[in-house]
Amino acid sequence: MTKPDPKKDQKKQMKSAARLYAVQALFQMESSGQTVEGIQREFENHRFGATYDGDEMAEGDVTHFRALLNHAVNRQARVDQMTDRALVEKWPIARIDPVLRALFRAAGAEMLELPTPPKVVITEFVDVAKAFFPEGKESKFVNAVLDHMAREAKPEAF
Repeated sequence: MTKPDPKKDQKKQMKSAARLYAVQALFQMESSGQTVEGIQREFENHRFGATYDGDEMAEGDVTHFRALLNHAVNRQARVDQMTDRALVEKWPIARIDPVLRALFRAAGAEMLELPTPPKVVITEFVDVAKAFFPEGKESKFVNAVLDHMAREAKPEAF
């Protein structure tokens, strides 16, 4: 039996936090019109590890956060097309909740541009969906859409 590796666990938690921050940042960029550089600076300087109402936010993996943001912005058209193909015809990406749109963009960017296994991307972003929508059915919806996107992005993994 292998012993847990605290450094490995911390790195995993930091990547998970980076995914959550990336979704928040993409949402904020869309709603406020901020640039990727400006939003990146704001999150890295003021959000990572910040304390709000006595709750300390996690430190994020800066490299992973930047990669997700930059790839989501640079590959947005391709990711949005993949998302549209995964959605039912009457619900194009423009009609879905902006938080979910940001989530699909971050997850799609990770699937297309980073070596993360698709199953890990799906699990991680379903957890992000649960953080934003703890009471809703969104996590099941996210799981189905991301599964479809993953099969398109990395068919060799299935």
